Amino acid sequence: MMDWTDRHCRFFHRQLTDRALLYTEMVVADAVIKGARGHLLGFHPDEHPVALQLGGSDPAKLAEAAAIGEAFGYDEINLNVGCPSDRVQSGTFGACLMKTPFLVAEGVAAMKAATKIPVTVKCRIGVDDQDPEEALDTIAEAVFAAGADALWVHARKAWLEGLSPKENREIPPLDFGRVYRLKQNYPDRFIGINGGIQTLEEAAGHLAHTDGVMLGRAAYHTPGILAGADAFISGESPSGFDFAALIETMADYAAAHIAAGGRLGRITRHMVGLFHGLPGARRFRQILSTDANLPGAGPEVLRKAFAVVDLESVRQAA
Repeated sequence: MMDWTDRHCRFFHRQLTDRALLYTEMVVADAVIKGARGHLLGFHPDEHPVALQLGGSDPAKLAEAAAIGEAFGYDEINLNVGCPSDRVQSGTFGACLMKTPFLVAEGVAAMKAATKIPVTVKCRIGVDDQDPEEALDTIAEAVFAAGADALWVHARKAWLEGLSPKENREIPPLDFGRVYRLKQNYPDRFIGINGGIQTLEEAAGHLAHTDGVMLGRAAYHTPGILAGADAFISGESPSGFDFAALIETMADYAAAHIAAGGRLGRITRHMVGLFHGLPGARRFRQILSTDANLPGAGPEVLRKAFAVVDLESVRQAA
C-alpha cells in the first residue's frame, strides 16, 4: 500500500470505522532512523489503533526503527515480508526475505527485544519457485519461535522476476486453503489472511478458518465497506451511518491541513471511491478529482461533492 495509506487516508478511514486496526504504508527502517521522522511517522491521535509497517533486513536497524515507532505512539510494529515492488527488491527486503526466513526471525527477535508493543509479520505463501507448503511453514516456524505476535499471510506467491508489482497482486493464483492449513498447524497462534478479499461477507467466510482478515485494495478503492466494519466485528446489527458528521469532520480536518500549507487534493484523493456504485458516485468522484486540485481549493469543495449524492438512498443501500 505504498503511497496509498498515508496519514490522510488513515484519518479518513478512521471516520468510517472505530474498531478496525489501520496500517501505515511501508516505511523503510533506514528512513525512519535517518529521515524526517515527523513527516514519515506523524499521525493524528484519532487514528488509533494504528500499526507502523516497516521494511528492512538489518535486525539492528529494524530494532532501532521499531523503538522509534513505539516512541511515536504506534500500537503495533509490522514487518513487511510480502511487498514485491522494484524498490523493495533493490533493497533486499520485502518479499525477497521469504528466501531468508531466519534473517526475518532475527529481525523479529531484535524488534521484540527493543519494544513492548506487539510485533507482527506480513508475508506471502512463497516466492518464485518456492514450494508454498515448505516456504510458508518455514517462515511461520521461524518468526513464531522468535516471538512474533501474529502472522498475516497474503495468499499468493510473489514472482520477483517476470511480473510487475501490479501483476503480482493479480496474476499469481490465490490459495486460501494454504493459509487455512497453516492455521490448523498453529491453533494457538494468530494467523490472519489477506489477498483479493472484496467484501465483509467474504471476510466472514475466511474468519471460519483464520483469526483475522486484512483488506487492502478493497478498503482503499471502495472505502464505503468500512462503514459496516464495526457492526461486522462486533456482531451487532448495522445502524445508519452519520454522513453529516463525516462531512464536518473531514471539512475541519481539510481546513487545518490547508492552514498548515497543505493542499486539499492530498486528502480528497483517498475519498473518491466512497460511494462506488451508488447514485451520484460519478459526479462525487469528478468533483474530488478536479475541483479539489484547483488553486485555492478549500473545504467547500468537500461539501459540494457530498451535496451531489443522495445520502438517504446510500443509507438504504447500506
